[in-house]
Amino acid sequence: MSLPVFLGPVTGVAAGATVVVEGDEAHHAVVVRRTRVGEQVVLVDGSGTSATGVVTETSKSALTVSVSSVEVAAAPSPSLTVVQAIPKGDRAELAVEVLTEIGTDRIVPWAASRSVGVWRGERAAKSLAKWRATAREAGKQSRRAWLPEVTEMATTAEVVALVEAADLAAVLHESATTSLASVSLDGVSSIVVVVGPEGGITPEELAAFGAGHVVRMGEPVLRTSTAGVAAVAALLSRTSRWS
Repeated sequence: MSLPVFLGPVTGVAAGATVVVEGDEAHHAVVVRRTRVGEQVVLVDGSGTSATGVVTETSKSALTVSVSSVEVAAAPSPSLTVVQAIPKGDRAELAVEVLTEIGTDRIVPWAASRSVGVWRGERAAKSLAKWRATAREAGKQSRRAWLPEVTEMATTAEVVALVEAADLAAVLHESATTSLASVSLDGVSSIVVVVGPEGGITPEELAAFGAGHVVRMGEPVLRTSTAGVAAVAALLSRTSRWS
């Protein structure tokens, strides 16, 4: 049985150290997950460090762990960013959850012209917090040492800048003539996948991204909450990350 994973301040720690997890994460571990003294757990910092240890003390607001071993994982390469047009309702969290589980390194909420979901004011802050919490929990569930970054909401101009800076950018669109499967990954260290909204990417947005980046995945037209997952899986299966 896999050991439970929690976030903890383990950056730079070594075997033999004592680590105290506090706040909401400790409450979740002790009260919700009912973690007890004597149990083994894994603590991750979200930036590559994983520490395995034994729980030596618990309270409602603190979890104390004696570290027995530490592993530091290199950052995944190639790095993979998904620009996700904001879906409506619960499909947003579904997209973030599965993108995290499958290995996405950065998730960028995009306010596309035809996005059904709209983030403004207080709703924007709450929605972003929900995306980040979903990514955090999915990262622990999938036992990731590196948790994905969920950025602030991006404008189309900011997404264009991401596309131009990437070694490989794939803007998913059903009308494209180039297939995702035909794109070369040789020498690629950074990948950006752009997923449009339910209403589709506008001609103006496609023109801004550049025709050379627009690709299609096949005959079926996937929903915005699943298209990114399919594209990431197709790409990662061709890299050393999945070898």
